[in-house]
Amino acid sequence: MFKSSPKESNNKVEPVTSTITRSNRKDHLLARIGINRNGHRVRAGLYSLGSPTPDSPVFVTANYTLSFDALRGVLTGTDCYIMVLETYGINVWCAAGKGTFGTEELVHRIKATNLNEVVRHHVLILPQLGAAGVSAHEVKKRSGFKVEFGPIRANDLPEYLKTHRATPEMRRVRFELSQRLIVAVVDLVRAVPYLAIVAALTLSWGQWFAFTLILTSIISAVVLFPILLPYLPTHDFSSKGFILGIIVMLPFAFTVLLRHGDLVWWLRGLYTLTPVLIFTPVTAYLTLNFTGSTTFTSRTGVRREISTYIPIMAWCFGSGLALSIIVYFLRDLGGA
Repeated sequence: MFKSSPKESNNKVEPVTSTITRSNRKDHLLARIGINRNGHRVRAGLYSLGSPTPDSPVFVTANYTLSFDALRGVLTGTDCYIMVLETYGINVWCAAGKGTFGTEELVHRIKATNLNEVVRHHVLILPQLGAAGVSAHEVKKRSGFKVEFGPIRANDLPEYLKTHRATPEMRRVRFELSQRLIVAVVDLVRAVPYLAIVAALTLSWGQWFAFTLILTSIISAVVLFPILLPYLPTHDFSSKGFILGIIVMLPFAFTVLLRHGDLVWWLRGLYTLTPVLIFTPVTAYLTLNFTGSTTFTSRTGVRREISTYIPIMAWCFGSGLALSIIVYFLRDLGGA
């Protein structure tokens, strides 16, 4: 019912239930593993849950199926309206950062659904993570509706509705291991086609060591990094990625050192540096994905981190490639 064309719905209020069906759960699973990433959406518009009256609350969410279903799923027994914004299948927080869950779309949707003719009050309840994209005073000025930011988690809404006040715990952002692993699954599935190409190229040339290096640098970024995120020192995700990259490359560097024990010390040192310089920035670059997967970052912070660390990553990677070429031609000169 809700996965039809992403075109906007008409001005009618569409009924919806709080029941999460088997089909919904299948959709959630596909979304969690990154299959058909932009196809998990509902139509933007106004929905009714239960038997709402003109005095019933109005909740606002994104048209990403997981966001929509998380909201309606916890509102069992609540008569209300749900206004769905067109965020192109992106969740509330990410869409707020991109600007699609924002002031313009909210004002547009209020007018498009004739909301002032549906309810007598002028209050909208938005998720707190949408605050980055919505200017409450601008919405009030342009539409007459007051924006009320509810709790971070949809599960807290029933308790929140009793007082319309969020406790400190309701405002607290958590990014626990289970949530970090969910993000890891998406990135891992996304990496599989690239790993398959790398395997086909390197293994066809008999380069098992090169394949293992590439596999380790990628897996450490998409699996180990989210697990170790709270424990890696420094604040920036890129520097955390550099630290993790160095740690996982140390065994390979030691292996290279032992392999070339017949070379002079300085050439052995150059050989040892090569995998660290090439593959550490690969791990660090991939960890940048997590700046868009957590609520710990801001748009300005992400821009600063990219402008600061991308040149360093490029320099390290380029230096590693150049060094590998140099030691290849110098190896015959460096015999013990």
